[in-house]
Amino acid sequence: MSGLFTDAFIIALLAGVVAATVPLLLAGLGEQISEKAGVLNIGIEGMMLMGAYGGFYVAWASGNLWLGFLGGGIGGMIVGALMALFCVRMGLNQIVVGIALTLGAEGVTALLHYEQFSRLYPRLSVMAPLPIPGLSQIPIVGPALFTREPVVYLAFALVPLFVWLFRRTQLGLMLQAAGDKPAALDTAGVSVLKIRTIAVLATGLLVGFGGAFLSIVAAGVFVPFMTHGNGFIGIVLAMLARGRPTWVMGGALVFGTCLSATTALQVAGVDVPTDIIQMLPFVAVMAVLLVAGRKARLPAALGAAYVRGER
Repeated sequence: MSGLFTDAFIIALLAGVVAATVPLLLAGLGEQISEKAGVLNIGIEGMMLMGAYGGFYVAWASGNLWLGFLGGGIGGMIVGALMALFCVRMGLNQIVVGIALTLGAEGVTALLHYEQFSRLYPRLSVMAPLPIPGLSQIPIVGPALFTREPVVYLAFALVPLFVWLFRRTQLGLMLQAAGDKPAALDTAGVSVLKIRTIAVLATGLLVGFGGAFLSIVAAGVFVPFMTHGNGFIGIVLAMLARGRPTWVMGGALVFGTCLSATTALQVAGVDVPTDIIQMLPFVAVMAVLLVAGRKARLPAALGAAYVRGER
């Protein structure tokens, strides 16, 4: 067992942690926007899957990986627009619609993949890493954490940006009011439906980026159902973070470590049943929920449709 923890293994493990964390981070931050505005966005698994397919298809068709991320964001926003239409504008049950959109996205992407790529199985080129001068030279840590694709740095840079957005801007205050006291926001002359619609579309954009990361950077290929519950873990992260983007990042790192350990142990040939190894991320989710779930602070109007004039 002592021979397992070689420098190469540790570098691969840390690199895997980063690769597994980024989609969870983007999903958690996206869900946090919706929840702050009062929308329980159960459909982010479908948004992520649509983003993964849209990102892969655009990158493959155009030969440009950055255009692929744009396609992934648009794919997520399409599902987000449906969520906004049915739940925000029409006031339908957010949980039911979210599950329906996820199932629909699973079916649509699987069908599109079968029709377009079942005989080709194309792969994308590798995105060139961007070493950070100085930090990338640190033994073990440098190659794993500071010689990464530019989109990785951008994902982590969103955390302080969101801290500033939620605490220091008028938009952040309006998002908070839309989730906690939508009637007061309406009385102040701000459309609750507009704020919630913007929030859900922004969620779709971010989660779509997370899905595009899976297919463009992490895998280089699209596979049906490849999100494997990342969107649902993002919901857990947002609920437990209590409106704090830094907590989303911390939780994403914890779950990303579990996901990376799952892959690393399998590659290393550790004599542990595969089913037990694959259970690790979901056991971690349940453990965190048991420990911190009761203390989660959720917006007062979360999950409730807003009808103007009602109190």
